[in-house]
Amino acid sequence: MGQDQEHQDDSMVMIETNLDDMSGEWMGYVMDRLFETGAKDAFYTPIYMKKNRPAQKLSVLAKEQDLATILDLLFKETTTLGVRYYPVTCHRLERQFLKVRLPLGEVSVKVGRRDGVVVQIAPEYEECAMIARNSGIPLKQVFNQVQQAFRNQYPEWEVNKKA
Repeated sequence: MGQDQEHQDDSMVMIETNLDDMSGEWMGYVMDRLFETGAKDAFYTPIYMKKNRPAQKLSVLAKEQDLATILDLLFKETTTLGVRYYPVTCHRLERQFLKVRLPLGEVSVKVGRRDGVVVQIAPEYEECAMIARNSGIPLKQVFNQVQQAFRNQYPEWEVNKKA
C-alpha cells in the first residue's frame, strides 16, 4: 500500500524528555536537527517540573528504525540525562495534492480523505506565505483565497462528500 493511501503506521515511537536548563536558541537548533535526522514530527510543550521549575517537554515522533539515531542526537545536542519512549500507532488519511490557480500564482492543496470522503483540505503554508510576502496581502487572506479557489476549481471535491 502506498504512503498516499489511508493507512496505519504501527512501527512508530514517541520519544519524550523534559528540558529545564536549555536556551530557546538551542531548542530551535535541536528541532531542525531532529527533522534532518528523520523525525516525522517534533514539538515542545511548556511544563512545570518538581519544585515548580518551568521547563519544556520535547516530544519526537519517529520510525522505530530511527530510534537509535534520534536518541544519539538527543543525548549529544540537549541537556537531558534521560528520555522515555513508547510505541505508538499513527492513522494517516489518504492524501493527494492538487494545484489551485490564483491571479498571483499557483498553490498546492493537500486533500485528505477517510474512507473515500474528503475530510480535510490544507493549502501549503510555504507557497501561501511566499504569495503573501510578494503581494503584501495578509497571509490569512491568501489562505481564504486558496480555499475559495479550490471550491470553485474542484467542486467535485466538496468536503464531507464522497469523491
